[in-house]
Amino acid sequence: MFYRASLQAAAALASFSLLVGGCGLLSESGSETDQKISVGTTSSPSTLDPAAAWDGSWELMRNIYQTLMSFPTGSTSPEPDAADSCVFTDSTSMAYRCTLRKNLKFSNGEKLDARAVKHSIDRVVDIHFKGGPAGMLGSLDRVETKGDDTVVFHLNKPDATFPFILATPAMSLVAPGDYPKDKIRDDGKVTGSGPYLLDAYEPGVTAEMTKNPDYRGFANRKNDAVTIRYFEKSADMVNALKAKEIDATYRGLTAEEVIGLEDKKDGNEGLQITETVGADIRFLVFNPKDPAAANPAVRKAIAHIVDRDALVAKVYRGTAEPLYSMVPKGIAGHTTSFFDTFGDPDVGKAKNLLTSAGITEPVKMTFWYTTDRYGSSTQPEFEELERQLEKTGLFDITLESAPWKSFQEGFTRGDYPVFGRGWFPDFPDPDNFIAPFVGEESVTGTPYRNKEITQQLIPATRQKSDRAAVSRQFERAQQILVEDVRLLPLWQGKLYVASGEDIGGGERALDPQTVMQMWELYRKTSW
Repeated sequence: MFYRASLQAAAALASFSLLVGGCGLLSESGSETDQKISVGTTSSPSTLDPAAAWDGSWELMRNIYQTLMSFPTGSTSPEPDAADSCVFTDSTSMAYRCTLRKNLKFSNGEKLDARAVKHSIDRVVDIHFKGGPAGMLGSLDRVETKGDDTVVFHLNKPDATFPFILATPAMSLVAPGDYPKDKIRDDGKVTGSGPYLLDAYEPGVTAEMTKNPDYRGFANRKNDAVTIRYFEKSADMVNALKAKEIDATYRGLTAEEVIGLEDKKDGNEGLQITETVGADIRFLVFNPKDPAAANPAVRKAIAHIVDRDALVAKVYRGTAEPLYSMVPKGIAGHTTSFFDTFGDPDVGKAKNLLTSAGITEPVKMTFWYTTDRYGSSTQPEFEELERQLEKTGLFDITLESAPWKSFQEGFTRGDYPVFGRGWFPDFPDPDNFIAPFVGEESVTGTPYRNKEITQQLIPATRQKSDRAAVSRQFERAQQILVEDVRLLPLWQGKLYVASGEDIGGGERALDPQTVMQMWELYRKTSW
């Protein structure tokens, strides 16, 4: 009798806790009941339509749309999501077939079938939104449907990275009835089939999501609803976390804020920081139109002088890592080729290079950076680079800056001798850290002609769907980048999820594209 009464009392107490706390109890297995999580970020979407998105809008899209392929937690290889299976049908990686899961549907009740897949991918190409993701589909020739559940992507050239492209949120599947073939949807609404439904959205302010009861995919949702709050200033976001107005943060924390949150003092009690190595990188671009930047001796001298350890320690205070290759740590094929060639900073070697090239006076150069794209630490980063180079007496550096829009126009015109760029990967494959930077249409805006990379190495790797079998080619490509020093890698970022100590899943919430998987977050306890 006493045992039963105790159980009844415990049950009553649990029910009372749910009513008061508004959050659920977790079993040891991590299951949940009525879990609601609030997340803050400084990364606000620019659009809700995947056909226009090649930016931070992917953060929200990953959670409300579905893609044929995706990156489950811990995987750097794309695996089926809306698809039941996908496979190259030939040995040259020119035809890719996907068979859909059964009984998929969009939130408006439309069937998610082969016709809807074709419509979704075709409209990305047909609309060709300026700044949008159509450029990612350069290898796509046409999309063929076979019945209701099979889609075949016919390519115009071998491209083993095509499954990775299909796994990006840019290739999200949309309902044909609500998304016109020839224009972007702009009514502020979403019709998807992803893990969550977007119940309400106010641009730059908030996104309200609830669990999609009809979702059929890989995501194991550990909560029932997520509110995303968008902040203009990271300080306001951190204050909201400390005040328990939000449960977690993602994107936008400064180095000082990360270090402050790691200190369990001054209002940081009850908070935790989860750290993971990011795949975003920063690097310098040398423009061969400029006489000094075009001189290999000058570029190699700079490579001998730049002290990445000091840069990371002084400016980023350990919240970034020195980078010695354009392919960052954590991506297959990563090497330390710049360190292997140039080693630790050596002013003597830099001076010898310049002297041998007939340069006896300090080299005058102008370094450009953008003021509003990569965070508030960009200016002190370039001031540190200026200090390092001028301290040697070998260089006379002038710093110039511009807002992103005019900065982008400037480097595209070839106006800047040396400038800083960042890169957030589209997918976790070494191809995405080499191919975009070489060729006539380099994303740096500065053509980088190297036939061995563009005509031999990259085409050879794209014929092999086994990505583990292409490391030799990418190692050679990285070595060529070292020999040319047209690009100088500086550092790669770390990603941080700050949260209350009662929030779990932060370590699993970042996929290999460093896009937030909100479904991994859960509340450990309600009291």
